[in-house]
Amino acid sequence: MSDPVFTVSQLTSLIKEQLESRFPLVSVQGEISNFKAQASGHLYFTLKDAQAQISSVLFRGNALKLTRMPKDGDQIIAKGELSVYPPRGGYQIIIREIAFLGVGELLLQFQARKEKLARLGWFDASRKKKLPMVPKTIGVVTSPTGAVIQDILHVLTRRFSRFHLILYPVKVQGEGAAEEIARAITFFHQHRFADVLIVGRGGGSLEDLWAFNEECVADAIVHSEIPVISAVGHETDVTICDFVADVRAPTPSAAAEIATAALTEQFQFLHRAKERIDSHAHTSLLHAKRQLEYVKRHPFICSSTRLLEPHLQRLSDFASDSTSMISTYLLHKKHRLTSAQKELRALNPKAKISEQRQKLTSIARTLERSLRRTWQERSLRFIERKWPQKLTETMRFILLQKARQLKEIKERLSSIHPKHLLAKGYCILFRENSASIILKKQELSPQDKVQLMFSDGQAKLTVDEVLEEIHGTRNI
Repeated sequence: MSDPVFTVSQLTSLIKEQLESRFPLVSVQGEISNFKAQASGHLYFTLKDAQAQISSVLFRGNALKLTRMPKDGDQIIAKGELSVYPPRGGYQIIIREIAFLGVGELLLQFQARKEKLARLGWFDASRKKKLPMVPKTIGVVTSPTGAVIQDILHVLTRRFSRFHLILYPVKVQGEGAAEEIARAITFFHQHRFADVLIVGRGGGSLEDLWAFNEECVADAIVHSEIPVISAVGHETDVTICDFVADVRAPTPSAAAEIATAALTEQFQFLHRAKERIDSHAHTSLLHAKRQLEYVKRHPFICSSTRLLEPHLQRLSDFASDSTSMISTYLLHKKHRLTSAQKELRALNPKAKISEQRQKLTSIARTLERSLRRTWQERSLRFIERKWPQKLTETMRFILLQKARQLKEIKERLSSIHPKHLLAKGYCILFRENSASIILKKQELSPQDKVQLMFSDGQAKLTVDEVLEEIHGTRNI
């Protein structure tokens, strides 16, 4: 008889039944690795020791019961049941509960102590004491060989050189450390050796900082009438001492700054007040100096002529404006005179005669060209058509027509010629030294020498003789 043949699903199902029925509830100790927290709230990780590992899952419902989130490296005891996951063909532990070992036990103890002291009211803000404004003496409870005391001394030396510090050396970790720290705090409280206490140490693991989680240290801080600043570890480290202390500082250096913060603020306030006083005094003196300079420059004090300067300036402006107005007025009159002279030259008979002569010459040239062109055209027609009689008549008609036109033009030109006007008894009055015509009586002055043009010649006279001649005969 041959061995049975199983499918993968059948074999996996058989293994799942045997395994889950054999191990319904197991407790396994190991170290967490490959930890992954899903968005759904489920936690997946591997539980391992030196020789083996097993996949583990903590579903959201059980994960919500945890006091803290697991992480890689945590030693735990996981309680749950074995299960086979057919799609991957692997087995895993479905964890229901987790108990932390080593550090995990310390965290549980820390959480329990924190809840206990919180119920006692040791963490309440109402019992926190205010730090003194100006601490005369600062007490420090820490190791004398660590970097904490050096950091505190460095900060205090830089910020407040005249400080008074008392160091109470203690162990900050190991057996008996918590008792020494509590004894040091009580010592300062009983003897009033300090105005403020700094209790702290450098960073380290939870085990290293455990002395500051002990209840005896918390009790000493609560019953101390001296304000306590906790400066334990780095900013991410949290201890019971931080919750109980009146002020928590993220680092020992910050604790030194906090202890002298009010004093530093006072110094800064005084410094700013001094600067404001100096600035106000400087501004007041400068303002008074400017006022004095202004008074010294006042016209009634520095010079009496200053009173006349505005009036002199207005007088100068008036003179300048008057000169400008006169210049503008004279320029306007000059333009009018130039325009009148141009009009007078345009009315001169000689200019009109010259213009008419130019027109007559142009007409004669045009007539000549027209006659020549007409002659040429008629000659060609005469030659082509042999019309001598018609040509003779046409030429006679054209010549008579042009002669009449020429006669009319001559008569028109002759009628406007100045000599014809002079022949009628008129005369033209010229200035002796220029060819300009005198048109108005107002242009004459007594004893001026002028010329009279008649039809038969010219005569030189004075203005008085001209006026007598005008009144004796007729107006120009």
